[in-house]
Amino acid sequence: MSNDAREQTGSNDQRRAMVMGAFAAAALPVAASTIATPDEGLTAGEITLDVNGFALPVYRAMPGRSQGKGKRPVVLLVSEIFGVHEHIADVARRFARAGYLCLAPELFVRQGNAKAQPDIPTLVREVISKVPDAQVLADLDACAAWATKNGGDPKKLAVTGFCYGGRTTWLYAAHNPAVKAGVAWYGRLVGTSSALTPRHPIDVVSQLKAPVLGLYAGDDPGIPNNTVAQMQNALAASPNPAARHSDFVLYRNAKHGFHADYRPMYDEAAAKDGWARCLAWFKRHGVA
Repeated sequence: MSNDAREQTGSNDQRRAMVMGAFAAAALPVAASTIATPDEGLTAGEITLDVNGFALPVYRAMPGRSQGKGKRPVVLLVSEIFGVHEHIADVARRFARAGYLCLAPELFVRQGNAKAQPDIPTLVREVISKVPDAQVLADLDACAAWATKNGGDPKKLAVTGFCYGGRTTWLYAAHNPAVKAGVAWYGRLVGTSSALTPRHPIDVVSQLKAPVLGLYAGDDPGIPNNTVAQMQNALAASPNPAARHSDFVLYRNAKHGFHADYRPMYDEAAAKDGWARCLAWFKRHGVA
């Protein structure tokens, strides 16, 4: 596998204009609460990784050269089903401002353009339902390998993600033994197995290589509280140390997507608390 990358041409302003153009269409209207993290002082923008001959777009953000040299802790950031729109890029810049090399890959592009779909049911049917978990895990492996060669510390690797990315966080923490910690934001925990999605988080408890912090919403019909309890029980009952050191925070009054500051379900208190817990979790488990 080749993990070489090339910088995309164009300024950060052009990049931002491009993602913002897709942002509103793919991810619902931009709200007054939307956070904008500047890229001044950062190295930020899209790169392309060659993954077995496929050009994988990845949004990369990290502290700039003026902030010193040395290996940076690495965060792999897995998006919602909408792909890497401006909110995900902004979260990557937030991690960069916290000292991390953050990589957010466009995991769905082989199957289609997530940002071009007219509505969520069409997006799920035409793109997301066709994405194999094995492909996603391999792309994240490629990102981790690239980071090691490009300023990242291979001994300080974390993974986090939202919704689709939350589910993937659990799977990747069970897949890659180099991962030190994961933070899953409201990702589905149980489900029906299929050829493309053979296992779900509840199925990989015993294989977890790193502890995962689950940040979940109490008012989330799509991820009922009883499935959170089911996962908590499975973790507590497992002899696996990583499982037993995993944890959950349930924000009782929050709705699914509470961290998404561009959407109506944004919950500022839960989002800020979750972000602080995320950074603390990484530090606690030796990533920072």
